[in-house]
Amino acid sequence: MSDPAITLYRLQACPFCERVVRKLEAYDIDYRSRFVEPMHSDRDAVARLTGKRSVPAIVDESTGVTMSESGNIVEYLDATYGERSKGGA
Repeated sequence: MSDPAITLYRLQACPFCERVVRKLEAYDIDYRSRFVEPMHSDRDAVARLTGKRSVPAIVDESTGVTMSESGNIVEYLDATYGERSKGGA
């Protein structure tokens, strides 16, 4: 079995991260979680990927998209994966 295409960078108990998790689960999308440092200034891994230290952030290897901000991620997931669940594909 291959690794999931989507990696979610997140904090525990982060409501914005949980918003993205709920959307991923609603679309039955496999993903891997990478929990990041709670201290904003220590989030170098996220900064290298997105240019920001904020979470949530995702990397979708199947589309080449890397982004942060929960609202943007949810819109992206709706646009990219929402039709798949509606169309039955």
